[in-house]
Amino acid sequence: MPDQLHCEGCQMKMKRKSWALLTALSTLPLALSTTAAAAAEPTAAATAGSGCVYSPAVPADNFKGIPVFDAKKAAKPYNAVLRTTQGTITFKALTDKAPCTTFSFRFLAEKGYYDRTHCHRLTTQRLYVLQCGDPTGTGSGGPGYSFPDENLDGATYPAGTVAMANAGPNTNGSQFFFVWKDTKLSPNYTPFGQVTSGLDVLQKIAAGGEDDQNAPGDGFPTLRVDFRKVSISSH
Repeated sequence: MPDQLHCEGCQMKMKRKSWALLTALSTLPLALSTTAAAAAEPTAAATAGSGCVYSPAVPADNFKGIPVFDAKKAAKPYNAVLRTTQGTITFKALTDKAPCTTFSFRFLAEKGYYDRTHCHRLTTQRLYVLQCGDPTGTGSGGPGYSFPDENLDGATYPAGTVAMANAGPNTNGSQFFFVWKDTKLSPNYTPFGQVTSGLDVLQKIAAGGEDDQNAPGDGFPTLRVDFRKVSISSH
C-alpha cells in the first residue's frame, strides 16, 4: 500500500473523483476530491447568524436543502441508530464538542438522506476505517453544502470513533467514517460520535475483507453494507 492513499486514480466505478485517504502513514487523513467539494460563497441564509456556516457546494446528490443552524436544537444530545444489512450500529453524537457537525448529521438523517445508501470503502491494512455517507455510492458525492471543521484539538481515532471525511480544511459534507480498530490519523477529521453498540458489526464487516480496488487492503467491502434506515433517538 503506498504512503499516499489518494483515490483520484482509483478504479472504483466512479462517476467523479473520490473522497479518499490522502497522507502518509503517520497522518493518514480521509478526504473528498477538491472538485467534488468545491464550495460557493456562504449566504446569509446558510450562516443564520450562528457560528456554524453551511455553505452551498457541489455536488448536490439527493439534495435535501441547506440546514439553518438552531443552537437550541443542536445542544440536545442524541443517538444515531443505523440499521444496516449487516446489523445495527448505534453511536452517541458528541453534540457538546461538535455541534455544527452533529446538527448537520441530524438534519440529513431526519431528511432520509442516508437511507438506502451504502458504505463504499473499507481499509484493512494500517488504516482501519469503513467510509460511508455518499448517496452515489462512488465516493464522490455530497449533500450540496459544506461546513467547517471542529473538535480537532488533540483529536485521536480509537476504535468506535465516528468522524467526518473531507477534501482538506473546512470541506465537510455528508461522508463520514467508522473506525473499527484503533488507528493513527492526523487530527484533521472532525470526531463527532462514539459507537455505543455495533462495534462487533463493524469488525465483522472488516473481517469479510474488501476487493483491493484502490490498493491492497483498500477497496469496496466484500460484505455489502446498505443503510436500510438511519434514525435519530433523543436522550
